[in-house]
Amino acid sequence: MLHPPLPRLRGPLTPPRLLRLLVLLLPLLALLPGCSNDDDNSTPPAGPDKITVPQAALSPEGIQWDEASQRFWVSSRTRGRLGTVKDDSSYTALADDPRLISTIGLNLDASRNRVLAAVSDAGVNTSRSTAATLRKLAAVAIFNSGNGALQSYIDLGSKAATYPQHFANDIAVDGQGNAYVTDSFAPVIYKIDAQGTATVFLDNAQLSGGTGFGLNGIVFHPDGYLIVAKTNDGALFKVPISNPTTFTRVTTAQNLTGADGLLLFDNQTLLVVAGSQGTVYRLSSTDAWANATAAGSFATGAVSPTTITRRNADAYVLYPYQATSPRFAIVKARF
Repeated sequence: MLHPPLPRLRGPLTPPRLLRLLVLLLPLLALLPGCSNDDDNSTPPAGPDKITVPQAALSPEGIQWDEASQRFWVSSRTRGRLGTVKDDSSYTALADDPRLISTIGLNLDASRNRVLAAVSDAGVNTSRSTAATLRKLAAVAIFNSGNGALQSYIDLGSKAATYPQHFANDIAVDGQGNAYVTDSFAPVIYKIDAQGTATVFLDNAQLSGGTGFGLNGIVFHPDGYLIVAKTNDGALFKVPISNPTTFTRVTTAQNLTGADGLLLFDNQTLLVVAGSQGTVYRLSSTDAWANATAAGSFATGAVSPTTITRRNADAYVLYPYQATSPRFAIVKARF
């Protein structure tokens, strides 16, 4: 855009001349474009209400929003690989390995540039499942979050060998980079320290799902404890990092049977995906999760939602399949 030229100065700028110059400049300055903070706007654009991904039969179980690259990471029960999804519905396979029979829960540890994936075998990936791994596998694979390169593969099931069956399900990471992993077929939470050493963090019969699915979703609370969900009865447990054997059950009147993925939206708000109910529940707590009260719900319909991730001020639920299509969807929750 062209603007009128400013007047040229000749001679010394005395006070009377300065006053006359200002009178001349004011109308011209009004024509100049004002300063704008549009390029520095810290409010991110709103994400889409729904992303339907034209990638059949992946049956993703885990999801994480990657703010740095503006994409979702998703796992796959039927293929094992990890992939990413953009807002335009495009899917890109980014990480794979023959040991990835089924990838379940994911955790994007953005500050350490890594994605952690729980690895299990429930028999749904027929191309990779074997008698040696079927209902016996619990492991975690760690990938570079930039290029998908496999950094490490850590066996967990052998750490709790007294239990015949294993299923690594979900992962939480604390501020020091320690990862905590639930086992749905054994009453165990594993810990992987920042150096990659795996141990049993907690082993207790109260965490058992009996003949069904036990422990499932897990999140880390910055006040120093984990919140863990149990699928078969919907129980929530608060597990102190410093002394896990003193874990307690969170008291709530909300029926959370079928609890799957969890999202700690803020320190007082927990979102619980109850897949068998086709509902995401919002819980709140004012006493450090000794008690929790219902604060809203979001009905998903018959899509067997598995888990949920935060994207700025929104939460997105993963629909692994839809009744009318093998394609999966990522949907903004509305409470």
